[in-house]
Amino acid sequence: MKNLSRHRSVLALALLAGIVLGCKSTTTSTSSTSNSNSKEESSKNTNSNSNSSAKTTSAPAPDIAGTYNITGTNPEGGGVYKGTLKVITRGDVYQFQWNAGTQYDGVGVQNGNIIAVAYTTGSDGKGCGVVDYDIAGDGSLSGKWGYWGTNDAGTETATRTGGSGLIGEYDATGKNPDGKQYKAHLTVEPAGNLYRFAWSNDTDGIGIKRGDNVAVGIGGRRCGFVMYQAQSDGSLDGIWGGGGSDKTGTEKATKQ
Repeated sequence: MKNLSRHRSVLALALLAGIVLGCKSTTTSTSSTSNSNSKEESSKNTNSNSNSSAKTTSAPAPDIAGTYNITGTNPEGGGVYKGTLKVITRGDVYQFQWNAGTQYDGVGVQNGNIIAVAYTTGSDGKGCGVVDYDIAGDGSLSGKWGYWGTNDAGTETATRTGGSGLIGEYDATGKNPDGKQYKAHLTVEPAGNLYRFAWSNDTDGIGIKRGDNVAVGIGGRRCGFVMYQAQSDGSLDGIWGGGGSDKTGTEKATKQ
């Protein structure tokens, strides 16, 4: 996929670190197993960029499973890449597998026509996770999250108690895939073109914002992140980042 070794060397994303989505690569065609710890015990990293009008929709979510041809650009003029992408349904989440000279594997959650993904190099995305939030008119956040290692998704809502726009302080409540509830305080700060998310449970991340949606990658520097918007023609329009930089690349995935 992206040139992770140079350009996509993966953002610091460390959230939900107890839940590990055990999806296997398609070469083994093994579905994931669950090992869920409380999200409160994990760490989190998000990434936010873009002024495009990404928006979830009340219409039925499009079926994004399938095989795609991809073309993309690396950050800061780092060149163009091409390859293929497989998107595999794994219960409430998706497994993403790229081949663009290097193999990448990750986990994605779908929120209407927005798909948030975290990935790393190799044949599995162990240790990577994602959150995708809708931003309401009153500034509150309503999110869905998943982690590589379980096929179930969790949820989180955050009510803003201070600040303006996306930046500010929030009281967050959520539910783990096993049904266990949690609470945390969330702070969102600007990070160049992106946003830094920091939870009181020692979790932090970087988020990409598009319109009234923000996608958050999780998993430390080894995990990159992508925010796709599903298009009416079935293609996926993506923005991605990684490596501790606030610079982002782009990716277009067209179904074969």
